[in-house]
Parts: sequence; structure tokens; C-alpha cells
Amino acid sequence: MDLGTALRHSAGRNPHKPAVVCDGQVVSFEALDRSTDALARWLLQEGLETGDRVAIHWCNSVEVVNLYFACFKAGLIAVPLNNRLKGPEIAYILQHSSAKLCFSQPELAPLCEEVRAECPELQHLYTALPPLETTEPGNAALPIALPHISPDSVAAVLYTSGTTARPKGVMHTHVSLTGATELMISLGMDETHTLLAVTQMMHIAALACVLLPGISCGGTVVLLPLFDAAAALDLTERWRCSYILILPAMLRFLVEEQGRSPRNVSCVRLCLAGGDTVPVTLQERFRSLFGAPVRELYGMTETVPVTCIREDAPRAGSMGPALDLVDARVADLSGKVLTDGQIGELQVQSPANCIGYWGDPENTASTFSDGWLRTGDLVRRDADGFFWFEGRVKQIIVRGGSNISPQEVEEALYHHPAVLEAGVIGMPDPVYGEKVIAFVALRDGLTASEQELRELVRSRIADYKTPERILFLPALPKGLTGKVQRRALKDLVAAPTAPGGVATTGA
Repeated sequence: MDLGTALRHSAGRNPHKPAVVCDGQVVSFEALDRSTDALARWLLQEGLETGDRVAIHWCNSVEVVNLYFACFKAGLIAVPLNNRLKGPEIAYILQHSSAKLCFSQPELAPLCEEVRAECPELQHLYTALPPLETTEPGNAALPIALPHISPDSVAAVLYTSGTTARPKGVMHTHVSLTGATELMISLGMDETHTLLAVTQMMHIAALACVLLPGISCGGTVVLLPLFDAAAALDLTERWRCSYILILPAMLRFLVEEQGRSPRNVSCVRLCLAGGDTVPVTLQERFRSLFGAPVRELYGMTETVPVTCIREDAPRAGSMGPALDLVDARVADLSGKVLTDGQIGELQVQSPANCIGYWGDPENTASTFSDGWLRTGDLVRRDADGFFWFEGRVKQIIVRGGSNISPQEVEEALYHHPAVLEAGVIGMPDPVYGEKVIAFVALRDGLTASEQELRELVRSRIADYKTPERILFLPALPKGLTGKVQRRALKDLVAAPTAPGGVATTGA
């Protein structure tokens, strides 16, 4: 099934039920189906042809939902632009994707205007959706017939964050996004759920783990335009949201806000957190305040979901087992499959796997090996089939020949009540090869000294994993998806003025 047909089926089952709620707007399934039909016809009337790219530069909104599904129905390729990108980053994606049209939120449009001259294939920049007659499907004003959509055709190109190189355009087809949808629904999602997306639909998580499965199963999708913990809790209470998808960095703020100003969140049945590891202490705090578990979901732009914590066997700290229909294995960098307990790269075969990178055969070839997607993440699998995250292939710290996972050290630091954020990196060391450096941001009004934190870490994990230095910052640098940027932390240590520019005591 193509993605547009999935919306039509839900509209046929529950035409008057709210499909999308955002910023005071409530759109029924029937209204969404009709408006996206009309917008799809309008796009084709503008001269676009099957496979043309349409850039979407908008925060979470009804407009974004309309644009996605209109592209799906018209056989066009949606190219979402992160609302936090700067001009040069936007220019690169518009150029690389050869986007023909760009829809940009009025507040964001000046960034696109600045670089428009650098994008010769960009024909039009729109700051609003056109007024459309939607009362009669196939009305005389827009007689263009919608095309037959091949499920194998590319539906969206989502660009990676590109923290260390140019971003790559991940190609997802109707088949792969439908595969992700079905995997999410298998976690227990159905039409009784009201789903809250606090992350942006420009990312694979909100698109494939909230919007598409929510629309396909007939649930109601509630969108938060921009993340704000208080607003997220207010929406949860107002719409009785039963399902929340959130990034770990955001989850921490949500928990802090609920602790300060409790809302009625008894409606929450499930919280899925992905994009980074979720400290066990944070999971326990969420359960105590919300009365529901945090189930850690693992995936990436290239494939999602892959693993998920099981409700009946939480195994706090693990990634959980691979989902049904997903094959996952652990291999060394030569491709040799490793036995349980050994640390290696996670490789995946899944109905949700992307088909490669737009205009980039070299990276496509290096990422796929005999049908297996190489994730670049280091894991180990235990005897029961549960996976445990050990770090990125390029982030693992090797000290004196021993591998150290940054996440393991961070987890130990989070056991101190004053620690709000922690980030751990490895830096060159003439004796041991690498040394462990930790960065910490403390909660307002609380203190901790470097010695105190080092002693805490030493009490929880092996001595050789204890940071040689702990540096304190007001907040840790984060990327577009909320992950701590370890490269930025390395730059802070490497800077000539690092000791003077970074506080080394939290007292």
C-alpha cells in the first residue's frame, strides 16, 4: 500500500474523527483526505512531474501534514528541512536534492530567500499553502487525475544532521515507510490512542513513529509546534494523550516540569524515547511521576524502529530485543558475525530499511553489505537476545587496550542528584592511547565538585573508566536532534584556552 491510500482507508473508517490537532486547529480524517487530494492536484497543475522534489521548511503544523500527504498522493518526493538549519545548510540541501518547489513558514522564509539565488532549479518559494476547493473530490477547478503510485517509489528524502561531514539524503520509499508504520503499530498502537509528537516531523522519528502510524491505525495525532515542556504537558492533559514520542534530552525537561507543576497525566500509557540512550535514573523518575514506563526505542534515519524495550521484561539500560520482522546481528568491522557477549557493530535487515542515499552511490555502497544495513553503532547482545548499546564505532574510547563506552560513564554520573546533563569523550594520551574526559551541567541551585563526582563514578564502574578530568558547563552543546555533540566537547578540550574558558569545579 502507498501512504496516500493509507490515509484514504482511515478516512473511510472514521471520517469525522480528529486526525490531526495542532495550535488550535482540529482536522478530521475526511477533511485531511480531501485537502491533500486537492493540494496534490494543485502541485501537479504547477507542472511538477512524478519524482520531482518538494522542500518543506516548516515547524510542526497542519500545513506540514498536508504537504507530506499531498506529495505522497502526487508521486512527488518530500524533502523536509530542519527548522533550525542556517542559510548555507538550507542551500546545500536545496541544491543537492534539486528541489523544484519550497514551502517555507513565513517566520523561516527569509533564510530561504537569502540562498534562493544559489538554487537555480528552485522554481518557486511559497510561504503559504494555496487556497483550495475541497468540497468535491475531483472538482472541475482541478481536473487533473492523481497518478497511480508505485509502492517502491521514493516518498521522502530526509537529510542526516551532518555533524562531521556533508549531510546525506536518506531515501525512503512508500514500502520502507509503510514498513516502519507496521512495526510501530505492532508495539500496541491502535485507533484508541491519542499520540503526542513533541519532536519535529522533519525527523524520521516523528514522521515514521507518530504521524504515519497514527494516521494509518486511525488514532489522533497531536502536534506541538515547538518543544516546550509546559506546553507538552498541557496538551497531554487537554487531549488525554496516551502515547508520547520524545527525545531523551526533552524527556528530562518534561520530567522536571511535571515535578515542579504536576498535571493530570493519568492518561499516559506509553512513552517511547529514542535518538540517544535514556539514563536508568531518568526512566525511574518518569515512571514515578507519570505512572507509565519509558520504553527505549532504537532506530536511525536509515531505519526505524529496530529494537524496543519490552513491557513484560524491561531490562532497564538495554535497547531491548529486535522487533518482529527485524533481523539484527552483531559483526566486527570485517563483517564477521560475533557471538553473544562480544561488542561489535549492529547490522540490520528490516522492512523499514531505506534504499540508500540520494545522489551518493559511494556512501550507499559502504553502508549496505549483502543486504545488511551497517548502523555504525557498537552493541553487544546477551543470551536472551537483548541488545546493549556500547557507543558509536567512532566514539568508543580505547584506554590502555580496553574499550570504554562513553554512555556507561555518563550513566554513572547521572546517579548524582546534582547532575542534569553529562557528556563523555576520549582524548589522546601519550601513555594509554586515550584518556576519559567528562563534561557536566548541574541542576540550578545544586552543586558537586569534581572529586565528588569522580568518587561516585569509581564506586559504580571500574577504576580505569573513571574520568581523568570533569569539566563543568552551564549547558552541554547539542545538535539538531538534541543529542550532545561530542565533537564540540572535543573542540573545547583541544582549544588553547580550554583550561581558562571552562570551569573545572562545580562548587
